[in-house]
Amino acid sequence: MRPIRVLVVEDSLVFRELLVQNLNRDPVIEVVATARDPYEARDAILEYRPDVMTLDVELPKMSGIEFLRKLMPQYPLPVVVISALSDKVFEALNAGAVDFVAKPTVTGRAQLEDFIQNELLVKIKIASTARISRIKQKVPVRQQTGFSGKGGDLVVAIGASTGGTEAIFSVVKEFGVDIPGVVIVQHMPPGFTDMYAKRLDNQCRVQVKEAQTGDQVLPGHVLIAPGGDKHMRLVKVNGIYQVEIKAGPKVNGHCPSVDVLFDSVAKAAGPKALGIILTGMGGDGAKGLLAMRQAGARTIGQDESTCVVYGMPKVAYELGAVEYQEKLQDIASRTYAVLNRMQ
Repeated sequence: MRPIRVLVVEDSLVFRELLVQNLNRDPVIEVVATARDPYEARDAILEYRPDVMTLDVELPKMSGIEFLRKLMPQYPLPVVVISALSDKVFEALNAGAVDFVAKPTVTGRAQLEDFIQNELLVKIKIASTARISRIKQKVPVRQQTGFSGKGGDLVVAIGASTGGTEAIFSVVKEFGVDIPGVVIVQHMPPGFTDMYAKRLDNQCRVQVKEAQTGDQVLPGHVLIAPGGDKHMRLVKVNGIYQVEIKAGPKVNGHCPSVDVLFDSVAKAAGPKALGIILTGMGGDGAKGLLAMRQAGARTIGQDESTCVVYGMPKVAYELGAVEYQEKLQDIASRTYAVLNRMQ
């Protein structure tokens, strides 16, 4: 099997060498070139044709985001961004990056090596399987008919991973203030979920926030599970849906886990719920979506042709958890159509 050929773009000599040394230790990875700035990176791409590029957001001569915007239309390839805690990472994802990792704040060699081995390597391997043509594919969105009910007794649950930040935005931006309450798990490092929620809140008609224990799930509102070491669950207190954020071990390698959320929705809402599973590597959420469907909920899965990584929706579909399989641009309209029949 041919190794995954990686180009490392990083202006710090020390961090760049550390990346190269640790990435090359993995038998399926080969760092074929390094670059200190976007101009060197462009030349390296043309010469070495890497499978994946790691890219620091802050670079000399040209920002990593500007570089992505210029690069992707001409030389599309999977890019994993390495970013400090900043909402610039979402600009990078919008510009075509597959995924990102949070740049470690520690300076100890052992901690940095742990970051590379347990976070960056995983992202690179996932990125190597991504469908780059799906990331910036411009597709027409169907006009929504709107929700005819009050929605107070209904709930929408969404789960996603790799490619999910843009996929979730594509769906949520089509929701109006009439949509029943929405709860979301998107695999993301701590700190970034709050910035992501604020970004959606600024760009969508619905109100979006990072969830806290006790937050009510209300029509026209979207709650996003905080990244870190806690899971988000749906509970019903005095007839009202709320979320509960509690620490717990990783499930399917993730915390928060889509399966944990979907399982709780199946128990708390049963046939009053709609579950949506979007692009992502692995199988997190598939069994939970099946539990939702078995409890009488309606379910939607993103189709292969529009997924950046057709992992989570594929496993869910193969389990029989997906009732409707839709292209990304059709998921919002299908959501409204299903909700209107659930009255």
